Amino acid sequence: MKSCLIVTGGTLDLEFARSFLQKEHFDKIIAVDAGLEAVDAMGLTPDYVVGDFDTVKGPVLERYRQMPFIVWEQHKPEKNETDTELARSRALTLGCRKLVFLGATGGRFDHMLGNLHALYACLESGADACLLDKQNKIYLLDEGKTFYKNALWGKYVSFLPYTEEVKGITLTGFQYLLEKKDLTRGYEVGRCISNELAENQARLDFDEGILICVESLDGE
Repeated sequence: MKSCLIVTGGTLDLEFARSFLQKEHFDKIIAVDAGLEAVDAMGLTPDYVVGDFDTVKGPVLERYRQMPFIVWEQHKPEKNETDTELARSRALTLGCRKLVFLGATGGRFDHMLGNLHALYACLESGADACLLDKQNKIYLLDEGKTFYKNALWGKYVSFLPYTEEVKGITLTGFQYLLEKKDLTRGYEVGRCISNELAENQARLDFDEGILICVESLDGE
């Protein structure tokens, strides 16, 4: 399965990112506007650089423009898609079916929400995509999933409705169990927040809708 790392211009813990990349391999790397500075700080060479380039520092931009084999996709600032959306679309057209977004959760909250919604097109196309930072792994689910304690990003697992309603949620093997429970967006938010696995593996099933899943750990 071809994979893509997308580095956006949000706040990024470089120590975490370097540690993560020591254990992971990606077939393609896409830098999104000011994300090029993070790519530079990590000593990476992107395959694509995407954006309107209104936030990346000039010297970094010019240095990478001298490098061969990088594909540049410059867009006008006045556009309907965010730079991250454009990078996501490029990754999907390249045939990538595993997408990891770094720098997509820190900084401006409107950007973070936009990045969350950008995951929907990945879900529609059957790609495995997540927003990742030191504390959180965030992704969308339209079907059930088995969770393994030794593979979780952190000790907590939370579920929130992405669609207006998610029907028939059943949780087994978790500390807090559910049986065919419907969740409506904006109501009983705490029902599926900060759950934990009670066993080595646990199972989520539901009948209809899309869930936001957050695997997380407490900050230091």
